Amino acid sequence: MTRALMIQGAGSDVGKSLIVAGLARLAVRRGLRVLPFKPQNMSNNAAVTVDGGEIGRAQALQAQAAGVAPHTDMNPVLLKPETDVGAQIVVQGRRFATLRAREYAAMKPALMKPVLESFVRLKDRADLVLVEGAGSAAEVNLRKADIANMGFARSAEVPVVLVGDIDRGGVIAQLVGTKAVLDPDDAAMVGGFIINKFRGDPSLFDDGYRLIESRTSWRGFGVLPYFSRAAELPAEDVMGLGEARKKGKCKIAFLALSRIANFDDLDPLKLEGEIDLVMVRPGEAIPGDARLVILPGSKSTRGDLAFLRSQGWDIDLHAHYRRGGHVLGVCGGYQMLGKSVADPEGIEGSSGESPGLGLLDVKTVMTPQKTVTRVTASHAATGEPIEAYEIHIGLTEGEDRLRPFAILNGAGEGAVSRDGRVHGSYLHGLFTSDGFRKAFLARMDIPATNLHYRASVESTLDALADHIENHLDVEGLLAAAR
Repeated sequence: MTRALMIQGAGSDVGKSLIVAGLARLAVRRGLRVLPFKPQNMSNNAAVTVDGGEIGRAQALQAQAAGVAPHTDMNPVLLKPETDVGAQIVVQGRRFATLRAREYAAMKPALMKPVLESFVRLKDRADLVLVEGAGSAAEVNLRKADIANMGFARSAEVPVVLVGDIDRGGVIAQLVGTKAVLDPDDAAMVGGFIINKFRGDPSLFDDGYRLIESRTSWRGFGVLPYFSRAAELPAEDVMGLGEARKKGKCKIAFLALSRIANFDDLDPLKLEGEIDLVMVRPGEAIPGDARLVILPGSKSTRGDLAFLRSQGWDIDLHAHYRRGGHVLGVCGGYQMLGKSVADPEGIEGSSGESPGLGLLDVKTVMTPQKTVTRVTASHAATGEPIEAYEIHIGLTEGEDRLRPFAILNGAGEGAVSRDGRVHGSYLHGLFTSDGFRKAFLARMDIPATNLHYRASVESTLDALADHIENHLDVEGLLAAAR
C-alpha cells in the first residue's frame, strides 16, 4: 500500500521545500516510486506541467528530485497574489477565479474535495507521497477551514513531521509553542520533529533537543546543518536570488517588481561565475555600470508599471539605454517595454490603459485567454535552441514584432528593437538552455562559462540527499510514513 508523510513547518520559510526534495531524491535511490504533493501553495513563481497546467515552482523541483515530470495534481490549489488583498486562484492547474482574501476564506472548505482527489490520484501512482505543508502549523486562527496543514493531514490521515528553523533563533519556542496551541487531535498527528539550518557544533544543542522531546513528547529525527548549496537550486522566493549574489566581472541587474512572477528565468545567471547578478530593490537605483537590465515577469503588469515609475526606474532605464546598455523584458516585462498596456476587461485589476516605457514599438491588450504551455523555440539571431514555457495573458503586436526574438512553430515570437539592444519575449526559462544563454550574452560582450545548468541542479539535488542521509534518521522518517 502507498505510504505518505507530511512535512509541516513550525514557521514560514523553515526549509520544508528543500527537505521534501532531498527526501524524494534519497527515497528514489532506495527504489521507491515517489511523488511530491502540496495541497495549497502561494507563489507567483509557477511551473508549467506536462498536462498543460501550472503549479508552484517548488513542487516542480521536487518532481525533478523524484525523477518524474511535474503534474497539476502535485499542487491542486495555487494562489497567485495580484494585490495586497487579492489573488488569482488556480485549481488543479487551471485559473478558477480572482478573489479577495475574505472571499477565498469563505470558499476554501469547498476546495478540500479537489485537494483530496488529486492526492488520491497520486497515491495510485506511487509507493510514497511526500506532502509539504504551507506556512506554519501553529496558525490556529486559520484552522477551521484549513486545507494546507492539519486540516489536510487529518482528512487524509497523513502523519506529520514538524520542521523548526534554528537559524532565525527561538527554535525551542517554535516547536514547544506549536504543541501548546495545537488541538490535541491535531497534535496527535505529529510523529516527530527536525531541527533545520544549524550552524556550528550540533552537540551544543543537545540539551535544547532533549527539552523539546520532553516538553512535546515528539520524537526527534535529527539536527540538519545548514545546506550551503541551497542557493544553487531554483529559488521560490525572489529574496533567495538577492541573497545568492556573488561578485563577477560583468553586472546584470534585474528589477524586484512588487508582483514579480516566474523569476526562475534568472536562476541560471546566478550560477554564472563571471556574472554579478544584482537585484535592484525598491528605493535603489539601477546600477550605472550594468551591461544588461532585465525586466522579469509580473502578475500585474499595469500595477507594476506604476510601481516601476514610482521608484524612478523608468528614468534609470532610459538613461541605461542612452549609455548603450541592453534591456531584456520577459513576459510582463516584455509588455512593459512597449508603448502601451491596455486591460479593457479589468482582468489584472481595474480596467484601463497605461503608457508603456516606449523602448519597443509594440502594444499589448490583455485578454481573458491564458496561455500555459511548454515550448521549444530557436533564438532568431543565433539559431540556438531554447527549451522554455509560456504562462501569460495578453496579445502583443507592433512594428518591432517584424524583428522577432525567437522562432516558435515557424512563426516569430517576441520583438527586438531596430538597433538590436532591446529584447522582449514571452518565453520563460530561456536561460536554462546552455547554448542560447552563452550565445545571447556573448552578443552583449557578457562572459559566460561552460555551465551545464540542468546537470548542475541534478548534482545539487544529489548533494542535498547526501546531506539529509548523513544527518537525519532517514530510516525513522520513512518508517513514520503510513
